[in-house]
Amino acid sequence: MKVAIDASVCDGKGYCKRFAPEVFGLDEWGYGKVLVEEVPPEQEANARAAVEACPLQAIRTA
Repeated sequence: MKVAIDASVCDGKGYCKRFAPEVFGLDEWGYGKVLVEEVPPEQEANARAAVEACPLQAIRTA
């Protein structure tokens, strides 16, 4: 599973980092960023939870 954050949509609430800190972090401006594009199998459930939690649906999976 791969993940990406649409920077033009993200508003920096940080839900992604709260749900999957091994996959998502925050950049220097406080907006979400992907730490690992290819999500390890043991982190997929957390990454999916982050996708669901994002209020602006800024996270995409493939």
